[in-house]
Amino acid sequence: MEALQGRDVLSLADLNAVEILSVLDFAAQLKAGTVQAYCPQVLGLLFTKASTRTRVSFSVAMSRLGGQVLDLSPGQTQIGRGEPLKDTARVLDRYLDALAVRTFAQADLETIASYSHMPVINALTDREHPCQILADLLTIQEQFGTLAGLTLAYLGDGNNVAHSLLLGCALVGMNVVVATPTDYAPLPEIVAQAGAIAANRSQVKLTQDPQAAVQAAQILYTDVWASMGQEDEAKQRLPIFAPYQINAELLTLADPNAIVLHCLPAHRGEEITTEVLEGTQAQIWNQAENRLHTQQALLASLLGATLR
Repeated sequence: MEALQGRDVLSLADLNAVEILSVLDFAAQLKAGTVQAYCPQVLGLLFTKASTRTRVSFSVAMSRLGGQVLDLSPGQTQIGRGEPLKDTARVLDRYLDALAVRTFAQADLETIASYSHMPVINALTDREHPCQILADLLTIQEQFGTLAGLTLAYLGDGNNVAHSLLLGCALVGMNVVVATPTDYAPLPEIVAQAGAIAANRSQVKLTQDPQAAVQAAQILYTDVWASMGQEDEAKQRLPIFAPYQINAELLTLADPNAIVLHCLPAHRGEEITTEVLEGTQAQIWNQAENRLHTQQALLASLLGATLR
């Protein structure tokens, strides 16, 4: 825990494998109730994107630590009236103990972090969604008892979730295959970074073939085909992404014990069928719950909580 105290988490790659596994172990203990953490500090939520799971899970996590949460949406702050981010950041740094930022541009998050001494957490940007992947990894570990050597197949848009999955899987020794349409692949620099992290321990692959991607995979993962800010592209994306839908037929090509994950919200009948989403192999609701436990563990680690 002390190794993380005071750190920023702007990317999943800001943590190493040992630190990620430590957070997951801590989260599992918090979830099971075998340990309690006390951290009566103040977390700010600076969100410029809509949120259900991220907002509620961070709020409940901080409450369970004995702390407080301040909602700092742009409409409630001077950011909404044009105050520079660096000015807001320097002021919030003097009031808060930590800040979770959910916004569009990764550069905005990095600006805030560069003008702050408190821990700044990426609660989602267009580039990455690291807190989501911590919950994903805990869910996978709960189901299989391990992470190293498993294969995760991600189907759909090469977006922020795909980026953090590439990094997260590589860090913990999982194989990851990302299947996207040709023009929607993940950023090359993220793929290269994940490949360098994986080295000879695991495999990082890209493909345009969804059926090949899921062959023998233990985890199938998808996300919406048009993320926040891309709503005007949603209709034109439907026929392009249709072959990447996770459905019962595709699921038969995976490992017989495979689980299905989705970071939510889900568009039933688009990236995933209702049959699969509500089926016995889906671990989506446990995955959503684990946002709470991993974020509580992360906050406690960054803020130096007292254990009970």
